[in-house]
Amino acid sequence: MQNQGTHRRSFIKTSAAVAAAASVIQAPAPARAAGSNERLRIGFIGPGGRGFGAHVKKLAQLHKDGANIELVALAEVYSVQRDRVADYIETETGFKPAKYVDYREMIEKENLDAVAIGTPDHWHAKQTIDALEAGLHVYCEKPMTKTVEESLKVVDAWRKSGKVMQVGVQSTSLPVWDEVRNLLQDGKLGKVLMYQTEYFRNSAQGQWRYYKLEPEMTPTNVDWKRWLGSDEGLAEEIPFDRAVYKQWRRFWPFGSGMYTDLFVHRTTAMLKATGLRFPARVVGAGGLYMEYDGRDVPDVATVAADFPEGVHGLVNATMCNQETRIQQLIRGHNGSFVFGNGEQFDGFDFVPERSQVTRIRDQKTERIATKPVADTTYAHFKNWIEACAAEEPMQCNNTPELGAAAIAVVTLGARSYREGSVFFFDGDSGKISTTDPGWAASWEKLSAARAPVKHIPGWRAGDTGSVLEEPEYMKLGGPWVDGKDPA
Repeated sequence: MQNQGTHRRSFIKTSAAVAAAASVIQAPAPARAAGSNERLRIGFIGPGGRGFGAHVKKLAQLHKDGANIELVALAEVYSVQRDRVADYIETETGFKPAKYVDYREMIEKENLDAVAIGTPDHWHAKQTIDALEAGLHVYCEKPMTKTVEESLKVVDAWRKSGKVMQVGVQSTSLPVWDEVRNLLQDGKLGKVLMYQTEYFRNSAQGQWRYYKLEPEMTPTNVDWKRWLGSDEGLAEEIPFDRAVYKQWRRFWPFGSGMYTDLFVHRTTAMLKATGLRFPARVVGAGGLYMEYDGRDVPDVATVAADFPEGVHGLVNATMCNQETRIQQLIRGHNGSFVFGNGEQFDGFDFVPERSQVTRIRDQKTERIATKPVADTTYAHFKNWIEACAAEEPMQCNNTPELGAAAIAVVTLGARSYREGSVFFFDGDSGKISTTDPGWAASWEKLSAARAPVKHIPGWRAGDTGSVLEEPEYMKLGGPWVDGKDPA
């Protein structure tokens, strides 16, 4: 084992140097992992609620189903949970995993190939970058990071590393979004104008308070300072609190409530479906109107995002009502795609606009079939494992560049709600500003020039559904200069 570890450390240094030299290209270099016949050795960082219920359990199931993986170690600050997860892995796989408190010690000692990160949001960026720089593949639970700035650093580290990274929005492993994108690029809806999506919930006790507090959660059993990350500058040092520890999504220092726990799901799916990435303008609205239980985050919220391709995005929700959800859909000049709520689809509807508008006589409402996926989380981990085995970073269904784009939408929406500002984002430079660069004026300029419309990435349908007719009487329009009729 000592020789193998020495070899791997040498390999990590070599691959990091190669990746750094190739970092100028847009996509990451192919992953440079151990040979494809070797088992992928996986460690878990923070296997708490989602980290245990999804990461550990789905990978244990994949191991049972023949995936070439080993679940070899875990790092968890809560001793009771640490033992619980280790016992589960041993029972399900027959392998007794090594147990750590500090993930850095696990990475240093355990000769890993990959890690699955399930910690609170405020730790994601640091742990992801540490893992990538150590030459490991990464599965990071959504949201990819807590801030836009962090997300851009993760993308940079991923590209330099050449490793495989999957962001944990499991619905991106549904085939429907690739199918929709191809239809959009082929002009099925004409000019794409907007997407609309939602995430409504309701609860008798308030969102995220269904995570149970346990008497065993004490400063003796929880390494509280390490959980906070105060030494790393990730959060201020505060007294231990079971509610903050277990229900951290209610509090701004550790997450952003529905914006990053829920909105990121639907937003990522819409970005994948449309091919859109970074927004240019984001505004958030809403408030904390009912759940007065000591939380910080709102229970009603909306995020509106405008994209440089001339598309508007909307996500709307309340955490106190769920039986009258808005529809998930994508609208275009020639029609709309209407999806069901949630993430289980056997198809979606095409609803055409009137033929008097589109000049298309044979368009009818139709149901477009798609292949349902019974367990999206299982499929998402399977996709990650297969990408690692193939050493192909771009094979992942939710790569960091898509993860960063979703972060820009949802976290700028959260900041807008909190700070009362409209945020403008430059996707080329990564610069965030509250100074309006002339957003409305830029579109008015295009109109005045009678310019061609902008389209979603990958558009290949020419002028389909994108050009207005010019009535003959419009020749009578125009300014009368010196009293002269322009006609």
